[in-house]
Amino acid sequence: MNANIKHCGVVDDITGGCIKVRIVQASACASCKVANRCNASESKEKIVEVYDEDTTRFSIGDNVVVSASQGTGFLAVFLSSVIPLFLLIVVLASVLAATGNEAWAALASLGGLVPYYLILYMFKDKIRSRLSFKIEHE
Repeated sequence: MNANIKHCGVVDDITGGCIKVRIVQASACASCKVANRCNASESKEKIVEVYDEDTTRFSIGDNVVVSASQGTGFLAVFLSSVIPLFLLIVVLASVLAATGNEAWAALASLGGLVPYYLILYMFKDKIRSRLSFKIEHE
């Protein structure tokens, strides 16, 4: 089960070793024939930064495929959702048990995320290397 997550996109910008690729993320029903008459369909444009040492192979406007391993996706979800949710719950329960004040518990649980996000920011380069995308021509 070593599948890759792939998205087709267009090279938007090349700066140093960073290639910015514009991808269109569409819901499953966005390609439906009646999608323009339906409120359920949606699509969003996103910019993905791909770090590659050899950027000379690409030029602005090239159609490319951006891919990442499934493990990369799981790590991203874990760092962005699971750990912060766990921290919120632990701090909320701890402060509520200690003080009995719901307002202080809520503020403390939100404030408890500040050190976590500072740590993520401090290690952004290491995290970026683990959460990297690969790029190839279509």
